[in-house]
Amino acid sequence: MALAAGCQSLAPESADGRAGQAETTTVAGKVPARSPVTAQPLPRRPTPLQPVDQDAEDLWQRLGDQLSWQITNNDQVKAARQSFLQQDNYLDVITERSALYLYYIADEVEARGMPAEIALLPLVESTMDPFARSPNHAAGLWQIMPATGEHLGLTSNWWYDGRQDVRASTRVALDYLEALQADFDGDWLLTLAAYNSGAGRVNRAIAANEAAGKPTDYWSLPLPKETKRYVPKLLALSSIIGNPDRYGVELPPLPNDPAFVATPTGGQIELSRAAELAGVDEDLLRALNPGQLRWATAPNQAHELLLPPDAAPRFEEAVAELGSDERVRWEHYRIQRGDSLSSIARRFGTEVGLLRDTNHLRGNLIRAGDTLLIPRGNPGSGSLAKSGGTPRSHGYRVRKGDSLYRIAGRFKVSINDIISWNSLNPGAYLQPGQQLTLYLSDDG
Repeated sequence: MALAAGCQSLAPESADGRAGQAETTTVAGKVPARSPVTAQPLPRRPTPLQPVDQDAEDLWQRLGDQLSWQITNNDQVKAARQSFLQQDNYLDVITERSALYLYYIADEVEARGMPAEIALLPLVESTMDPFARSPNHAAGLWQIMPATGEHLGLTSNWWYDGRQDVRASTRVALDYLEALQADFDGDWLLTLAAYNSGAGRVNRAIAANEAAGKPTDYWSLPLPKETKRYVPKLLALSSIIGNPDRYGVELPPLPNDPAFVATPTGGQIELSRAAELAGVDEDLLRALNPGQLRWATAPNQAHELLLPPDAAPRFEEAVAELGSDERVRWEHYRIQRGDSLSSIARRFGTEVGLLRDTNHLRGNLIRAGDTLLIPRGNPGSGSLAKSGGTPRSHGYRVRKGDSLYRIAGRFKVSINDIISWNSLNPGAYLQPGQQLTLYLSDDG
């Protein structure tokens, strides 16, 4: 099974930029046969320039001191680096996103004794965007394919996607990378190639070169274009972060502190209510918990949320005082002859769209005798109810790079609202040019 690298915007699109300066030290793993482009073998385990400085004020500095993978006189790495350096706001964007996730990832990588460069892989995969989805349906920081996520034991359902969960996806991605490294006899470049395009494809390329009497190192293999660009991107990014002065860049400050702690919720809870109790913006709560796909936490996952450390005590105290009527509650209703979704919604003080979402209905057709699951949370707690204005419909055409999360944040509505208003299939993906209808208040 293979994970896909769905490299997002801001990552270099090709390796055709100007060549930069040559590297001077080394990168990872076994090189079965030398290619002219590889000057020396790569260390299989990290060899930090100095002991890991957990107390460093800046996380870029902490990681930079450990980065030891470098290649000498490699035009592909030079070109990838130049492409990064030509993007004026790239470092600002990845630093802003990394502030929420990179400390955790770096800790997990260090705990396993893996090379520090592996902590930078989500920057190549998704530009550190847990909501990123590729055209191949890879998702999350580590761009895990649906079949691979299932193979690795990640839960993915209507409520929750483990591929987007920061901790769960990091755990399985690192597990998978360690397994691949063992399969490829410690060669990290072949490991990364297999992570991107699949172990089977890399093994077939090795077998083809062996049969032709050609070298079987990463640089010599007949691999897909994306995979040929993939490893140089990571090496280029590592060289910039490991030696910013050399390349004339100033890395924005990145606090070397945890951005979240896991906090018990005591049961299922609406995300808007959780944000209110924690005293944080709902967009921040969703950014820390991107695996939660709906308006409320998943009923069958661990009852906890990731929260900023300073917000956790307030939330724990407030959530302990919640009454049962303030939580998400569920009722089963057997549909009677003559019922409609609108009449049932009125009876239970909820919304038709919510009934559709909860019961996986595509339209308004229901059958007498079937059972509906009715969510009984706080009536009127949706985005429109809180806006106070009169909702009017607005058309919106999906742009390249859009996601439900980004559109919801831009128009200050909920993801659940957008799904309900447009009868979207939660398992499908937005396509550029797709037309959406948004109901926005006059005073919004």
